[in-house]
Amino acid sequence: MSPPLPAFLLLVSIAFTSASVAPLRPGFYAETCPEAEFIVKDVMRRNMIREPRSAASVMRFQFHDCFVNGCDASMLLDDTPNMLGEKLSLSNIDSLRSYEVIDEIKEELERVCPGMVSCADIIIMASRDAVVLSGGPDWEVKLGREDSLTASQEDADNIMPSPRANASLLIDLFERFNLSVKDMVALSGSHSIGQARCFSIVFRLYNQSGSGKPDPTIEPKYKEKLNRLCPLGGDESVTGDLDATPTIFDNRYFKDLVAGRGFLNSDQTLYTFPETKKYVTLFSKDQRTFFKAFAEGMIKMGDLQSGRPGEIRSNCRIVNSRPVDALLVS
Repeated sequence: MSPPLPAFLLLVSIAFTSASVAPLRPGFYAETCPEAEFIVKDVMRRNMIREPRSAASVMRFQFHDCFVNGCDASMLLDDTPNMLGEKLSLSNIDSLRSYEVIDEIKEELERVCPGMVSCADIIIMASRDAVVLSGGPDWEVKLGREDSLTASQEDADNIMPSPRANASLLIDLFERFNLSVKDMVALSGSHSIGQARCFSIVFRLYNQSGSGKPDPTIEPKYKEKLNRLCPLGGDESVTGDLDATPTIFDNRYFKDLVAGRGFLNSDQTLYTFPETKKYVTLFSKDQRTFFKAFAEGMIKMGDLQSGRPGEIRSNCRIVNSRPVDALLVS
């Protein structure tokens, strides 16, 4: 039996299931900004040439945005004197990067079709394009989101999972958002590209579950490699590859989990937990099935909306200036 929902998660679940929101649809900007999807993909391509790691960084924006009060670009808002945003939350600080890529996309879109394309939709499009340009699956995105008027560091802290999370906790979290076990395992395949810090794994290497010993599920030779990369007392900001092909979106991530070479604890437990192991095994053997499940999961995650009032920001980092009368009415 699942444990009772924490108060915050209960409120989130109620918001997502009861809110009245505008329907999302493919081709939303066909008339108002027909070049939108081309512009997003072109800017992503240029940035990936300059900095290959930007692909993984931008792709993860969809996860970190949509799970916190829906896909509304709240994670892009900078802090203000009256608001602590999500950029310094536990799951984002020293982890998320490449915000400037979204800035560049937004600037180009504002030049071509000002005030039309939301930052929330940019995240959805850019995340998809990061996957495609890395060799992964393509899918048709649904668009028409508005940008939030606020953000909450506390909400991000309360909802986003830790690298120490296990498969059971991840299943529970994803189920709150009507994402199945299969969706969760497929979406964990986002770790097919990118890197993570030693900070996230030193406990696995030297003190798993407070035992003073390493995680016994780590393959011995891989553990030796990780020990050299992340020595006890060393620089925990050093990064390691999440799988053996960190710039190519493929099913190598799942093959590595089967072999005991998962970088993060939250990844490796997907193979040691019975309910998720079958999907890890399936995806490790069949890349096409993984690609299909991943695309389906990203579409479902993109449907998360809170129903809160929104706008189309002209700058993704700040809300638009509004007249005092409008603020009083709202």
